[in-house]
Amino acid sequence: MTTRDLVFVAVGVVTALSALLSVTTKHVVHAALWLLVSLGSLAGAYLVLGQELVGLVQLLVYVGAIVVLVLFALMLTRAPIGPHAEIDTPWWQRAAGAVLGAATTVLLASLLLPLLSGATVDLDASDATTPRIAQAVFGTWVWPFELLSVLLLVALVGAFAVSRLVLDREDPAAEAAARRSAGARR
Repeated sequence: MTTRDLVFVAVGVVTALSALLSVTTKHVVHAALWLLVSLGSLAGAYLVLGQELVGLVQLLVYVGAIVVLVLFALMLTRAPIGPHAEIDTPWWQRAAGAVLGAATTVLLASLLLPLLSGATVDLDASDATTPRIAQAVFGTWVWPFELLSVLLLVALVGAFAVSRLVLDREDPAAEAAARRSAGARR
């Protein structure tokens, strides 16, 4: 194994572990921060593979935009920061999610590993240059990028609209005072 292979494996382990922590933590802000680590280390994997443009796009689009959007939506919707009994999922739903995630991983691995078992890539070859990748991303795939930006804008507007809704939550102290005053009038 070369040094590049070891660094790639290390970055891959950090990516996988932080992604796992992102979906298993009960703190919403911690989940967003673990997502930040996962997406940032994935950009590091692209850099190890010699794809600087894809790594930079990963940092700008995903780390810069999506994580900021998630944190901004959390602030706007006044979501509870820590574990909350009203939104906590039962153990059987978490177990079902873990089983479905593992089944999806096994399905993808069983399909993709035989396809790619003998494939090799020369990372030092100049075939995959930055201008060719930029042409493919911003030429062929420009519409998915534009649709992603519209999706992010709609999510931001939706978070703003949800934050402006008047909630029908009554203050328990005000409700008790209203009952006492109603009882005193009788």
